[in-house]
Amino acid sequence: MGKAGKGDEQNLEVIYIEAGDRGSLLFFYLFCFCNQSDIIKIEMLDINYLRENLKEVEKALAKKHTKFDLEKLLKLDDKRRDLRQRIEDLRALQNKLAKEGKSASRRTEKAVEIKNKIKKLEPDLASAETTYFDQAIKMHNIPDKSVPSKEQGNRIEKTWGKPPKFNFDIKSHEQLGKELDIIDIERGVKVSGTRFAYLKNEAVLLEFALVNYLIDKLSKKSFIPLMPPILVKEEAMFGTGFFPADRSEIYEVNPGEDSMYLIGTAEVPLAAYHTNEILDEKELPKKYWGFSTCLRREAGSYGQDTKGIIRVHQFDKIEMFVFSKPDESWKIFDELVKINEEIFQELELPFRLVNISGGELGAPNAKKIDTEVWIPSQAQYRELTSCSNDTDFQARRLNIKYKPQPSNLNPQTLYVHTLNDTALAVGRTIVAILENYQQKDGSVLIPKVLQKYTGFKKISKQGQKA
Repeated sequence: MGKAGKGDEQNLEVIYIEAGDRGSLLFFYLFCFCNQSDIIKIEMLDINYLRENLKEVEKALAKKHTKFDLEKLLKLDDKRRDLRQRIEDLRALQNKLAKEGKSASRRTEKAVEIKNKIKKLEPDLASAETTYFDQAIKMHNIPDKSVPSKEQGNRIEKTWGKPPKFNFDIKSHEQLGKELDIIDIERGVKVSGTRFAYLKNEAVLLEFALVNYLIDKLSKKSFIPLMPPILVKEEAMFGTGFFPADRSEIYEVNPGEDSMYLIGTAEVPLAAYHTNEILDEKELPKKYWGFSTCLRREAGSYGQDTKGIIRVHQFDKIEMFVFSKPDESWKIFDELVKINEEIFQELELPFRLVNISGGELGAPNAKKIDTEVWIPSQAQYRELTSCSNDTDFQARRLNIKYKPQPSNLNPQTLYVHTLNDTALAVGRTIVAILENYQQKDGSVLIPKVLQKYTGFKKISKQGQKA
């Protein structure tokens, strides 16, 4: 049990309930009681929209190939609504009885009868809410109409630049890193196990050059910098949609004691930053960037990218995150994708934009555009960034709303939309630079846009900076 956060106008006591038997608690704000014992419902789904657009929603969800029974969800909702109404009617009778001028004995007898009926119905309502919740958390966000179906596959929307042509035998980033003494995988494995590495010498300076370049770029675009915590509570993981779907990818710290989780992306603490808050419309959009170390178990990638640092357990990343009004989120989505384009154009790395099919979208995503950059040693484009519009999926779970202006004309609060975008996955960007900028003598040139941050133009075998 916990208290509602900043932004709630009443001092609400939030009740967390257990959702099924999935091994640990999945917390969510299903209902909360104010001082007057009124029930204030915080809904995870827009159930009225689902009712009114059932066939359209079923068709859209088919793009994701998720087996979800919408009609079952609606029946469960009917049951809980009926129980809620019956309890509310009984409470109305209680209030009416208290105002009537009947004798004390008759009022007491009737009041006891009503109280017993409510007491009998409340466990049924709690059970109905839990059953509904258990079904509702399985539903994915509704994909946008522009998302390709699984059968259509990922769609290339744009290609920029041409893969470099080399007149010598190219080397992988792993080989370049070892020869230039800037990536030490052997000692990373010795100390921490597989999929760990040390960056050293110029590779460390290159990382900070990339970060400082992004700080300057995003500051000019009015993003607010945040250094978020990398340990979060389960509510944050659930609220952002990573639980229950991606639980196997997340490291848990001190299970059964602290029950804290290491983030796989700064998206989680950035999204949860305004949990249980009501924002003013004039504040929107609120744009943040956050730098964090990210940790992932990579449980589903056994045998993939076992060499080098493309797929590792620990990496650094700068994440952009935006809270917006619903009618502005798609415009902002396009702006975020444009920032991705600018970054790789300025780094002069060949890339393409890929509209991810419904079959590969995560549970929170309404649409996702990946930026894939050319990796010469693999002769293919690889994902370096992802931009997603999660519409109101996360906002509903985290209870983040805004108050339209002027509030006296429209007192209703609305859910914000949330968008996230990887501005820079540092490790993979270093991979792309090493491989695309490698020279015949084994050295690696530094992209021009980064040279003022590195202080050198080339990484050579001798470790000399030029």
